[in-house]
Amino acid sequence: MSTVVATPARAPEAVSRPRRLRSRERLAALLFLLPAAAYVALFFGFPLVNNVAMSLRDYSVRSFYTGEAPFVGWDNYLAVIRHPLFGEAVLNTVVFTVFSLVFQFGIGLALALFFNERFPGSGLLRSLLLLPWLLPLVVSGAVWRWMLDKDHGVVNAFLRALGVSDTGAPWLTDPGWALPAVIIVNIWIGIPFNLVILHGGLKAIPKSLYEAAELDGAGAWQRFRHVTWPMLRPVTAVVLMLGLVYTIKVFDVIMVVTGGGPADATQTLTTWSYQLSFDGQFAFGQGAAVGNLLVLVATVFGLLYLRSARSTIAEAER
Repeated sequence: MSTVVATPARAPEAVSRPRRLRSRERLAALLFLLPAAAYVALFFGFPLVNNVAMSLRDYSVRSFYTGEAPFVGWDNYLAVIRHPLFGEAVLNTVVFTVFSLVFQFGIGLALALFFNERFPGSGLLRSLLLLPWLLPLVVSGAVWRWMLDKDHGVVNAFLRALGVSDTGAPWLTDPGWALPAVIIVNIWIGIPFNLVILHGGLKAIPKSLYEAAELDGAGAWQRFRHVTWPMLRPVTAVVLMLGLVYTIKVFDVIMVVTGGGPADATQTLTTWSYQLSFDGQFAFGQGAAVGNLLVLVATVFGLLYLRSARSTIAEAER
């Protein structure tokens, strides 16, 4: 005859103790997140909500005195899209962003590969290349504005010394030269950022992979194509995404070097938004609408990046 041994029931206090512990851990986690959430809400969420509200109203200088800003709905957005300068500003923004990203990334990757090999003075030289990134953008823009001056600039003096041009290029006064000039300045500023991040990514690649590839007879190009580039793809996505978000909103460099001119040849969405709001027009609602369009574009690319990152992580876990 078998006997049944009854297990003693757990005391209610023993059951509720782990639950209380989990509740305390969740509360502690929320408290740690609270300062960051408050910072984001105060310095990002609040201005963004106000900017959206301003874009839906007819804000003017008078509105700041009377407090009256009639609701106009989407009229500011329609006015911006129908404006003769909208197409040129969008095209300039696209050209400025694409060329800046391509050359910043390409030159940064080449320099990262170069400095991945140790040689005497490599650390000092790499530190010197960080100067464009460390200088204030206003200072960099002012220096480049002097360097690109048609009559007294160093660049044209160098071109005349080489015999390339007798009079020099009108970098800042000709609409055909102004946009390439600000692109060159922005490329120079952005190269160190790409160099630092990509160099860190190269250092994280195991040397054993290169040794195995050499044993299989792979050359330099094959090692780059089949080892370096695939291992560098996650870092590349981060660099390009951050570079896109930064470049699409570049303002100070363009304003210092060309001011959006000549004849709106370097007018991008960011500089146009500023001029609509503050440069004599005081169309604050339209300026806010242009800013919101930029935020929307950056958000779309941010979501695409997050989706790509999740798929990459999922593939790595498999």
